Amino acid sequence: MAPLVWLITGCSSGLGLHLATHVLARGDIAIATLRNPSKLPASLKDHPNAANLSVIHLDVTAPPSKISAAVAQATALHGRLDVLVNNAGYIQIGTVEELTHDDWVAQFETNVFGVVKMTSAVLKGMRERRSGTVVLVGSLSGWVGHDACGAYAGCKFALAGIAEALQRETSHLGIRTVLIEPGRFRTNLLSPGNMKAPVQSDSPAYSSMLDAKIEGLAEEDQAQPGDPVKFARVMVDLVKGEGVASNRSVPLRMPIGVDCYEDVKQRCEETLAQLKEWEEVMVSTNYY
Repeated sequence: MAPLVWLITGCSSGLGLHLATHVLARGDIAIATLRNPSKLPASLKDHPNAANLSVIHLDVTAPPSKISAAVAQATALHGRLDVLVNNAGYIQIGTVEELTHDDWVAQFETNVFGVVKMTSAVLKGMRERRSGTVVLVGSLSGWVGHDACGAYAGCKFALAGIAEALQRETSHLGIRTVLIEPGRFRTNLLSPGNMKAPVQSDSPAYSSMLDAKIEGLAEEDQAQPGDPVKFARVMVDLVKGEGVASNRSVPLRMPIGVDCYEDVKQRCEETLAQLKEWEEVMVSTNYY
């Protein structure tokens, strides 16, 4: 089987870095995108299979024309893109009321519109070949909206809807869509460089809650239960249909991590209970 060509956004650190490293280890070709290619991590630069690595400068917040140009550059390297992994993102901390309009726009520009622009730019080539896999990296926050993380949760809930629509629109064209929804993994996602938070709340109604959230996330940084190396292995298996995914049909949404599994299970059970309790009201509004 020919090696797959992967285009992965956000490879300077975190899950993107671990994924690109494991893609190379599995014998595939990784095209890693970074906002600053000069900061390519040593684990990629010095990888034994670094000959299968290419690095492209890309900021997912760039205009669509620049995104398209970067995707064209990536495609020209090997004549095709088999897998797109929309991984780039960050967490904006703050309450729904207090986040500024600019905070909301910036959060969605990276975490949602960047995904849409990348996906749109890649789909044409996949449609022409009638083959390809689009991976969207969601989150536990696409199932549960945590306090002071409403903007981030809004993005991840949005990705769930986009992924489902994309699957319906392109599955008949031979294109697969997979929404990977990691729980808490030990990366630098919660580091100051990847998590934006206000210095303090302007309102006494939220100040203690916000302080507790920021303190709690800081304490959790580098203490998360998930192993990003194992995550990368599972993710590559899911895309390639190997290992844990061998001879199995991979569903659209894949919560990954014990914490994510448990929270998603609880949310589904709560939803079923609410449907049962309120069924009479919910179905009472038809003409017939």
